[in-house]
Amino acid sequence: MLMNTILSKPNMLNALKRVERNKGSHGVDLMPVQNLRRHILHEWQVIRENLLQGTYKPDPVRRIEIPKSDGGVRLLGIPTVMDRMIQQSITQVLSLIYDPTFSNHSYGFRPNRSAHDAIKKAKGYIRDGYTWVVDLDLEKFFDRVNHDKLMGLLAKTIEDKVLLRLIRSYLNAGIMIQGVKVKSEEGTPQGGPLSPLLSNIVLNELDKELERRGLRFVRYADDCQIYVRTPKAGKRVMESVTSFLEKKLKLKVNREKSAVAPSWKRTFLGFSFIASREPKVRIALKSIKRFKQKIRSLTSRSSGWSMETRIRKLNQYIMGWVGYFQLADTPSVLKRMDSWIRRRLRMCLWKQWKRPKTRIRKLTALGVPRWKAYEWGLSRKGYWRIAHSPVLHKTLDTSFWKYQGLLSLSHRYEKLRQVS
Repeated sequence: MLMNTILSKPNMLNALKRVERNKGSHGVDLMPVQNLRRHILHEWQVIRENLLQGTYKPDPVRRIEIPKSDGGVRLLGIPTVMDRMIQQSITQVLSLIYDPTFSNHSYGFRPNRSAHDAIKKAKGYIRDGYTWVVDLDLEKFFDRVNHDKLMGLLAKTIEDKVLLRLIRSYLNAGIMIQGVKVKSEEGTPQGGPLSPLLSNIVLNELDKELERRGLRFVRYADDCQIYVRTPKAGKRVMESVTSFLEKKLKLKVNREKSAVAPSWKRTFLGFSFIASREPKVRIALKSIKRFKQKIRSLTSRSSGWSMETRIRKLNQYIMGWVGYFQLADTPSVLKRMDSWIRRRLRMCLWKQWKRPKTRIRKLTALGVPRWKAYEWGLSRKGYWRIAHSPVLHKTLDTSFWKYQGLLSLSHRYEKLRQVS
């Protein structure tokens, strides 16, 4: 029985450590991750027996909404910490069974594969002349997965009836919305450790179909792009693949967001491409827009943070962001954003100085001639305009912010590129 392997002590300990490391929010029972070990010590024998007998009943997931850049929301389902641990233990065992069967064109939620690998593969297709892309958008994929179809796929490989019943119970656990439990008849709610694996099992059917047709494609979770040579071929592929997804897999293709277009006009995993004989990876405009929105919130004049706190928060965000986008071949964009961030910080510092006397004193201390310090200290120009003035541009320059501890996007990018 697979359930014995799933509930083995080493596997459960690994699952527990993974859940604790990931932290995350509480579920409907309000239990935080910090209380999970103590709860297990008291209740595990009963829970384990219920799992083996097939009588365990998962709690419904807690529904939360995450704003999306296009104005919509992404719906997440947060299981209880106990259910997260059980789902993680199932995922660890089933991944060993299913991952070797997955397509080499699939990169999402798989060991030793990343979004960077997917982008490099796409770049290779474009370099080989497959410059038109069939960009498929699956409408609310995680909320639309057909339970019967998914369980049928699982039953082809898994013979353990208790495990199949447990997975079905997670699919049917329901959603708690404002204190009311809503039944879930389709979908695998995003937020649980099991959901990514189940999504790959469903979409592996798509991968096999595309491979059977000899198509060049890259898939990362529910983001899938197929590369072809001509728009005519793209339209033909779009129609046939859409039919396959909707009729065979019971999924819904969003026709408004899906498109056949030149590869440099579409985005993939936050990146896009530049049309040339040797294609280049660039940061998508949407990604830059989201970056600027975040920086604006961290450099808001009304936040009331000290400059030390503001720079610490900026550095945390910059480290993660440039780590992901280091794959881009366009460092000039990062230099422009570095300059823009410094101007935002000059604006914040100018407001912190507040009174004309303080501004005059600070400028003088920075080496500005007294007459010029008076001229700018008494100026009534707006914060953003002053932040771009020659006097602040020279005194609060790159070296000043480096001394304050601010990380540079372009310098961090260059270091990461040297290592890789």
